[in-house]
Amino acid sequence: MSQRQLLAHVIVMLPFVVLTPQASGEDGPKPVLDPSVGDGGVSTFYVWDKTVPGVPGKLLRQEPLASELMLVNASKGLRVLYTSTDGLDNKTPIAVSGAIYFPKSAAPASGWPVIAWAHGTTGIADTCAPSWLPRSSRDSDYLNAWLAQGYAIVATDYQGLGTPGGHPYLTVRPEAYSVLDSVRAALKSFPELSNSVVIVGQSQGAHAAVSASLLSTEYAPDVHLKGTVATGVPGGTPPFGPVTKAPQIAVPPRVGGDFPALNLLSLLADHIINSSLNPSDYLADVARPAFEVARTACMEDLRKAAKQGGLTVENEFNKSRDAAGLKTAPFKQYPSRGFEHPVFIGTGLADMSVFPESQYNLVIATCYAGSSVEAHYYPGKDHSGTLNTSLVDSVPFVRKAFADQSIAGNCSSVQPPPSRN
Repeated sequence: MSQRQLLAHVIVMLPFVVLTPQASGEDGPKPVLDPSVGDGGVSTFYVWDKTVPGVPGKLLRQEPLASELMLVNASKGLRVLYTSTDGLDNKTPIAVSGAIYFPKSAAPASGWPVIAWAHGTTGIADTCAPSWLPRSSRDSDYLNAWLAQGYAIVATDYQGLGTPGGHPYLTVRPEAYSVLDSVRAALKSFPELSNSVVIVGQSQGAHAAVSASLLSTEYAPDVHLKGTVATGVPGGTPPFGPVTKAPQIAVPPRVGGDFPALNLLSLLADHIINSSLNPSDYLADVARPAFEVARTACMEDLRKAAKQGGLTVENEFNKSRDAAGLKTAPFKQYPSRGFEHPVFIGTGLADMSVFPESQYNLVIATCYAGSSVEAHYYPGKDHSGTLNTSLVDSVPFVRKAFADQSIAGNCSSVQPPPSRN
């Protein structure tokens, strides 16, 4: 067994230890900027200038979104700053930023149901926070579709994006806590919102949606979660396999495409999780310029830098990251449990960023854990194209979830994706 195969085996077998945050109720330290992990470049709104209140899910401040940051189907949009818990040490109060969009329809007597939106990969620098920049046309179309259904949208930026501190990319607890506390803060501050929530995410956001949903009972039992929608779900399969004997299929190697750029984000995230890890120990000389871009710029510029540098997954590192990955893997691994509510998983069969085989393994493991899973394939759709295409199925799924209608799922009929050979 190769070192890489051994790491993959160990990651699957590593248990995710669910630690209830040890919040003392005491305030956290005043946030401090750290340019080495991409801090800075945003307005002072994002930097809380006092100690951070020790109660997670508290709105600290709000301001109207500029017109270029608005969604056309929103009656009002707000940039928000709220309290959460540092998902790395599981105890320190932190400030996290995000946005809230209200639909144009009249609020029901019980309030607008809430879509908790978890965004895809934008980068690690503060200036990559979605509440700071105009959203892509793809994401705008998608979020406008949910607003048109009469749902409010609460959209976190995640820990360390926009706000001081490193953004631990694709890390379970930081993403989960950021999502759940954004909802808590919104519900406490805006009575026109209903405590009836569906978490929706794409790509990194799908990882965040799955993470938040699996940790919601322990961390935020006050959030009434009705369902989860995830498309292009990355991350390791939950370690259900050794317990349930869920069948798994082989996943192709991660080469080409965005993988060289994403690997640099992952290395930086490993350093944020484990400060004793020195990225310079692993970077090949050819990758150093692009790595500096990863610190301070967003995905479009990082993709260009990786391409211009001729980076590949074979040439960007001068030694294996496997040993370092063992220390950070538990932070990235989903909890070993099923969902307590229905889950929608959409997979593009032309997805070359998160392979369909990997997403199938997640579906099957989740089915074997006893969850109600509604899985859909979208032929010809890539990682990005799956998002809006999936609305034809996810909109009725969410409507049923909010109405507390039975969603049986289709676990008994899910088949592996067709071979691409």
